[in-house]
Amino acid sequence: MKIEEHLEIIRVPEFDKDIKKLKKKHRTLEEDLRRFLLAQVYMHHIEKHDVKGLYRIPGLGIKEPKIYKATRFSCQSLKGGGSYSGIRVIYAYSEEENDRDKITLIEIYYKGDKENENRDRIIKSFG
Repeated sequence: MKIEEHLEIIRVPEFDKDIKKLKKKHRTLEEDLRRFLLAQVYMHHIEKHDVKGLYRIPGLGIKEPKIYKATRFSCQSLKGGGSYSGIRVIYAYSEEENDRDKITLIEIYYKGDKENENRDRIIKSFG
């Protein structure tokens, strides 16, 4: 299945910087991200399955798009972590009237390096 048929995937420039930095340690990250988008994001938003580990971030003052944090992200480069690898993904979900909804990837980080999402980045992008 091609996820691009149902979801338009956009990356903010800061996301590309984040992933480039993380890929130095975690070489499988791009493939892990693609699997995450298909297995969790697509299943939750398009197929309407209850997927564990995706939470809407409260208190941003942003009505649309909806901003989510993924706390379950399986990274093959991290041994023994499974879906609780410590990688966090912040994204925006926009339900569009055309055939493809929009996912904007905002931030990706390792929980051991940073405690929480960059709320200023989210507000700057969508506030």
